[in-house]
Amino acid sequence: MRSTDNTLEDLGWNVHFSEQISGEEARHACPVRVTAVHRGKIAIAGAGVNGFTAPHIPGALPSDDHPTVGDWLLVGGDDLQPVRVLKRMNLFKRRAPGDPRKEQMIAANVDTVFIVASCNQDFSVARIERYLVLAREVGVHPVVVLTKSDLTDTPETFAAAVRAIEPDVLVETLDGRDPASANRLAIWCGPGKTVAFLGSSGVGKSTLVNTLRGSDSISTQAIRDHDGTGRHTTTVRQMHRLAGGGWLLDLPGMRELQLSEAAAGIAEIFDDFALAAQDCRFSDCSHGAEPGCAVRAAIAAGALTSARFDRWRKLAAEDGVNDPRHAKRRSR
Repeated sequence: MRSTDNTLEDLGWNVHFSEQISGEEARHACPVRVTAVHRGKIAIAGAGVNGFTAPHIPGALPSDDHPTVGDWLLVGGDDLQPVRVLKRMNLFKRRAPGDPRKEQMIAANVDTVFIVASCNQDFSVARIERYLVLAREVGVHPVVVLTKSDLTDTPETFAAAVRAIEPDVLVETLDGRDPASANRLAIWCGPGKTVAFLGSSGVGKSTLVNTLRGSDSISTQAIRDHDGTGRHTTTVRQMHRLAGGGWLLDLPGMRELQLSEAAAGIAEIFDDFALAAQDCRFSDCSHGAEPGCAVRAAIAAGALTSARFDRWRKLAAEDGVNDPRHAKRRSR
């Protein structure tokens, strides 16, 4: 282990975590934060330590929580073996690719999530809705960051499309290569704060991370000219120190974010439909051909849109299908 000048507060330690450790436990174990997840090992940092440890907790069952990036972990002994994961403030997760019965942890203990989209042909309202649903479900403050503003003469049209999803959502439009432009995000990146970047490949996350860090240590790749999409450049989940003292989680791009157990988040992002549905004649209205459907009436009157209705129904259906309880029943 290498020594480091980090304090626990520098790493994001707060009363939520300190209250979970008894005096007796503190004499035999110390808290560290998981700063990266690799195959076969995890990187950790704490007061006076900076190195690697095992990715699994000895004696833990497969169903137990295991460390993910952003976690606070108690380690003990001379070799700093993992003891237990402290209760999280929040946890981003998704359905594990290829196995609907399992979930994949993405990141923990995030203060702000930057939902990154680009001002080009790869811009997708439906994809931004998915990320907003995830942020609301997890309970993390979202900020939508629109990159590559230099590629369009009308960046305000992209911002307006985001605000049509949720009028009060914060939107920042910027050129990720320009430090002065990227500095508008500094308010969320202060000492001890943790922010995460979510967005599909090619939207400029890695470029923006490099600008915020004042380095080019994270590789970037050019997007394809014909459709504006890019290839994955982030392959390891890890935390990066920002110039303002905060920490940034640059996560692998996820084009297909399958929602699971996100009913509350869906209801919040699509609250206009949820409110309209309360006036339907039947409590179990499917908003199809039933008489007295208030949702269909609102669409016919122009108060709601059919395109947004279709996305609402699609996300709700996907959430139901991906519910781990339903997946386990189907597998049996």
